[in-house]
Amino acid sequence: MSRLTVDVRERREKVVRDHFEDEVRHAWDDVLSTFPHPRYELIPMGVVHDGDAEVRGYYHDTRVAFPDQRHEMISLRHADDAVVVEFYLLGTHRGPFGAIPATGNTFKVRVTAFFVFEDDRLVCERIYFDTLTILKQLIGGLDFKKPSTLLLMLRILRALPSSLGNKGKPNDAVHTISEV
Repeated sequence: MSRLTVDVRERREKVVRDHFEDEVRHAWDDVLSTFPHPRYELIPMGVVHDGDAEVRGYYHDTRVAFPDQRHEMISLRHADDAVVVEFYLLGTHRGPFGAIPATGNTFKVRVTAFFVFEDDRLVCERIYFDTLTILKQLIGGLDFKKPSTLLLMLRILRALPSSLGNKGKPNDAVHTISEV
């Protein structure tokens, strides 16, 4: 049985729900205010965005790629040190995703996020998702009979290694999990 009081659970849940709503609204100052020190760990990519500047860069890059990015909540659970949220992440690929050029396709992927708390303070959002599911959906609707699609696929294949782990990205502020 959890040792959390109902009051602590309610406060944490409000932080998480506000965080989600503010992300969809692109209200970055409000999202960042949910953390004393912003930190995102993208586990499948092995990347950590730590601190205000890095997290703002992450928001910028993902919203250039997917300006309509949004969530559909599946479930929310409480743990002693976290709020665990399962949701669908959706968006349309309108700009570069790392080095992968825009395809105009949509994606929907199931995600699990651990909002890690120390008391009432959100200290980290740790995110798990399947990157290959997203990539499959981004390139799945392309017409491979067109020469332009073949050129686009060549660019995507060249960009794939750096896009999956952000290796080689000219952003010194991004850390891999193994570096942290």
